Amino acid sequence: MCKEPAIRELEVVVGHEFRSPELLVCALTHRSLARQMAQEAEEDAAAAGNVIAAGDAVVGAVAQDNERLEFLGDAVLNLVVAEALFQAHPEWHEGELTRVRAQLVSRQHMAQVAEVMGLGEYLRLSKSEERSGLRRKSTVLSDTMEAVMGALFLDGGLEPVRAFVRIRVMGEAVEQLAEELRSGAALGNYKSALQERLQGARAGTPVYSLKSESGPPHRRKFLIEVSVKGEAGGAGEALARGTGSTKKRAEQDAARRALQRLEAAEANLPTAAALEPDQEEAAAQ
Repeated sequence: MCKEPAIRELEVVVGHEFRSPELLVCALTHRSLARQMAQEAEEDAAAAGNVIAAGDAVVGAVAQDNERLEFLGDAVLNLVVAEALFQAHPEWHEGELTRVRAQLVSRQHMAQVAEVMGLGEYLRLSKSEERSGLRRKSTVLSDTMEAVMGALFLDGGLEPVRAFVRIRVMGEAVEQLAEELRSGAALGNYKSALQERLQGARAGTPVYSLKSESGPPHRRKFLIEVSVKGEAGGAGEALARGTGSTKKRAEQDAARRALQRLEAAEANLPTAAALEPDQEEAAAQ
């Protein structure tokens, strides 16, 4: 098969020379173009009076879109990212590995990878979708990126996928996400971070309880306590208390303080009182 210049360009960007370039062509083919090609083939066959050929043309053309490769690429991408994280971070627990992997294989991140590569310029779209701006739509870019992963796997196995993921998908993004984990924020959600930390240490699960509610209706203040629920089911040690203008914010604050306390204990550093906001409450009374 003679390669189109665009395919050769994309091979350089992807970092793999396809033995079966038709796989890459298929990965770039949106269903809108496949349907357009099927309709045109059907019309040509019908005009020639061949009804059977018209039906075959529809089946054959529709099968050339990238949705099957997208299905395969999604599974391969998850496997390769999970493998890379597992090997690179032996200190991470299951929850941490799962959270970072989810960020790396998310539609948002894969669309960003596609944008950096200029993948949208290589998409094969129908005439109508070309005019609609579909080439720049993030969901289409992320889906096409997964289809390219599927094509890479079928053409060269896991090695070219690993090389691509290491350079394009992970790169600096892994270090940024790792830093968020180290900060205790767990990608912005302290409650999730605390739950993952306790479960990873087999210490139980966090339980949040409302201790007090104060202030006028337009300036409410909630005091939430987080404790550890043991295997027996009863509430265990109170880890920390937090305050906030809503219950959710107070729970996040309590989880943040609990994480700080646990980290300080692990590092053998002096810790503040677990129920610090309670002291504020007492002072206010």
